[in-house]
Amino acid sequence: MNVDKIRLLAVVGPTASGKTELAVRLALHYGGEIISADSMQIYKGMDIATAKPTGEEKQGVAHHLMDFLEPSEEFSVSDYVRLAHETAADISGRGKLPVLCGGTGLYVRSFLENIKFPDEKIDIKLRDELNRQYEEKGGERLLEYLAGFDPETASSLVPQNAKRIVRAIEIYKTTGVTMSEHIRRSRLIPSPYDFTVIGLTYSDRQKLYDRINKRVDLMLERGLVEEARKFYGTNAGNTASAAIGYKELKQYLDGAVSLDKAVESLKQATRHYAKRQLTWFARDRYINWIEADKCEDVFEESKRIFEMK
Repeated sequence: MNVDKIRLLAVVGPTASGKTELAVRLALHYGGEIISADSMQIYKGMDIATAKPTGEEKQGVAHHLMDFLEPSEEFSVSDYVRLAHETAADISGRGKLPVLCGGTGLYVRSFLENIKFPDEKIDIKLRDELNRQYEEKGGERLLEYLAGFDPETASSLVPQNAKRIVRAIEIYKTTGVTMSEHIRRSRLIPSPYDFTVIGLTYSDRQKLYDRINKRVDLMLERGLVEEARKFYGTNAGNTASAAIGYKELKQYLDGAVSLDKAVESLKQATRHYAKRQLTWFARDRYINWIEADKCEDVFEESKRIFEMK
């Protein structure tokens, strides 16, 4: 243990893997508070679609960086990292353990590895033009363009990552330095955390997919359709509008498909998202993976891993 660094525990993994329940139990056991690392749970009103924990599920544990922005507001990775650093310092300063919990891999990695982002130099004209190209030509074409000068960043993105593709191109065009080079330089500054990362996964992928399907069914019981209808009655920004759970139901709300068809699309999109999350986290060698479907007691195994350090 490095006494000069802030001790921190993180719980990561794909959607529906059981992260929230485990993080709450660990926070209760170690006297911690949770820092959310979910790019959609930051928004107010988007409760069911983002599987935001209820008051009962939180069990009295303080949760930070959750439910504090209007859906119309944009929020960047650099915004998240800045707030997460401030929050972790505050929690630790009060003698409590910061417990990071979430499945947004870019948030988790950028925070833990202390990645510094270039100053927010915004060229509105350039951004508008890139967004127009994305709409007209598609994400694959813009990714090919990005790969021409920053193949490393391009390889970490998928065509659906409109905001990140556009931002990576914009950074290069306004600073003359690629996003991957900015990140490489920032990693020369050590992380301020002595962290242990627990990752939840399933040896049988179908078991995870079954959990996802059941979660979607439960979301519908809790009123997801009505929440989606309400969401589309607001002036949501580009970031919030990317939330899985709303866009899949929009075709149903518009009368284009049946509810059953929309729900199946939602389940499929969520399964695909879980697969992308696992692919992302697989690159991070510091994650201690627990196969939840094989482990006799995930909580006890997590404690053992954390206390080994």
